[in-house]
Amino acid sequence: MNADAIIIGAGACGLMCAVQAGYLGKKVIVLEKNEKPGAKILISGGGRCNYTNQYASPEQFISANPHFLKSSFTQWTVDDTISFFETYGIQGKEKTLGQLFPDEKNARDVVQVFTSVCEDFGQEIRCNADVKDIEILPDGFRVTYEKNGKKIVLKSEKLVMATGGLPIPKMGATDFALRFARKHDLKIVETAPALVPLTITGKDEEWFAQLSGNSVFCEVSNNEIAFEENILFTHWGLSGPAILQISTFWRRGEVVNINLLPHHDIVAVLDEERKINGKTLLSTLLNRFYTKKFTDALGKFLPLIKPVAALTNAELQLIKQTIHEFKVKPAGDKGYDKAEVMRGGIDTNEISSKTMECKKIPGLFFGGECLDVTGWLGGYNFQWAWASGFVIAQNI
Repeated sequence: MNADAIIIGAGACGLMCAVQAGYLGKKVIVLEKNEKPGAKILISGGGRCNYTNQYASPEQFISANPHFLKSSFTQWTVDDTISFFETYGIQGKEKTLGQLFPDEKNARDVVQVFTSVCEDFGQEIRCNADVKDIEILPDGFRVTYEKNGKKIVLKSEKLVMATGGLPIPKMGATDFALRFARKHDLKIVETAPALVPLTITGKDEEWFAQLSGNSVFCEVSNNEIAFEENILFTHWGLSGPAILQISTFWRRGEVVNINLLPHHDIVAVLDEERKINGKTLLSTLLNRFYTKKFTDALGKFLPLIKPVAALTNAELQLIKQTIHEFKVKPAGDKGYDKAEVMRGGIDTNEISSKTMECKKIPGLFFGGECLDVTGWLGGYNFQWAWASGFVIAQNI
């Protein structure tokens, strides 16, 4: 045998697994298709890497089996993640909503932690290694990969599948784990892009396009959940944190509700203004909350040049609906090229929640994004990757 385990994928899960295996004195070989390890880590958070969230718990994840995460998150906690990175000189700094970024460091430093520790432990990370075949043997696995035109064969009793999901193909994302799972009759929960911008077409397209570049703090919701963060208007539709969040829960054909002024009651604001100065134009009042460009765009729906004292009950109702109950029916999303993660994946019922080992194929482990576990925006998916990598390392 060439190693105690072969890990396919040098992303967040694979790298954490390699490091934790090293702590336990286990030898692993990591095979990475890209030229460098940690490709997705390097681009996360605009290169700053939101590496965990202080509030991460199973409640911020979507899965057909919502209880699956509990064991991993008990074995490897947010505090464990914070302590791990602090040990190697990365202090966390909260940005918003519990999101932790490296203080005075960046994504390169995060990847450097893993590559340096792997080197210290003698763990091999072989890049430009394109896995071509995996054979299941009576005593383990035979992995054939290609590098620089040469085929190389490795054997190991344990195999870790940490190949990630489908988003950002240009970063080397593939459906490798899903194809392998299907080949061996493992169930797959339907996959789709998640944490992804939404597109608008048809008669509303021009209205959204004219607002391109405008960012507005909103509450975005559907019948299932609501998020309060900024939305960003683009020439093709909607983006920004709140839209990315709701996209994971959105299904084609559904309406998205947008409260354009979540911390105020626009009718109460208008009533108060009437008492102070009824001659105030509706546009003047709205400019207190929005950019002039955004207010002007609302003129498609609202009587902007009318004094607030002259507004009828019907107009007040229209203003309330437009500001607090703005409805959008997206045509679709921007696809895996622009998605941050994948929804769905290998059915977690095929995997032991305590060990991450495949129930049908002993010695085979799955972790990270290839499983049906999808977190919210804001460091949650990294926390899942670190936790699953840790758990796997304990059991190889």
